[in-house]
Amino acid sequence: MSLRPLPLEGAQLGFDREWLPAGEAAALFGELRAAVPWEVHRIRLFGREVDSPRLSCWIGDREAVYRYSGARFEPHPWPARLAELRGRLERELGTGFNSVLANLYRGGRDSMGWHSDDEPELGPAPVIASVSLGATRRFVLKHRRDPARRLALDLPPGSLLVMSGDTQRNYRHALPRTAKVVGERINLTFRCVGPGVWGASR
Repeated sequence: MSLRPLPLEGAQLGFDREWLPAGEAAALFGELRAAVPWEVHRIRLFGREVDSPRLSCWIGDREAVYRYSGARFEPHPWPARLAELRGRLERELGTGFNSVLANLYRGGRDSMGWHSDDEPELGPAPVIASVSLGATRRFVLKHRRDPARRLALDLPPGSLLVMSGDTQRNYRHALPRTAKVVGERINLTFRCVGPGVWGASR
């Protein structure tokens, strides 16, 4: 693995634009697009529940129950191909993952708003491994207290972005809408939900 450190004060970021070869990334996109049970998640926004502007699927080990934006997600079982990908990431990064959030962006109007992956289930310094497939989209990080400290990054198919250390504590991130005509994109964020809070999540 050839992760390149990205310069952003107070964050620990590693990036590999070609972690998966182009042919493998394209084949994986097609397989997951057809096989994953995509669904519209309901999220809480400004005190009310709305449909999230993307399709999603929470996948993981049986005990990896997760709470996000007022909702509780029971994991779907691992498809064989995603289990293989998890194994490769664990070997190369030297850390364990028991779950992955798969998001399907159907076009430029689908997006992810500003947030941090800082839920208690993830622990104080989570390692988030983000694999991108399909269309290239712009990903942005912005410091919680100093918005001038930010980084914008295009995530092409087959790329891997790893966020660790104090990144979630100090930064929010987003995948903004775009008026450009773009194709579908799948993003896979591998993570580990901690056993210390599973009881509270049930």
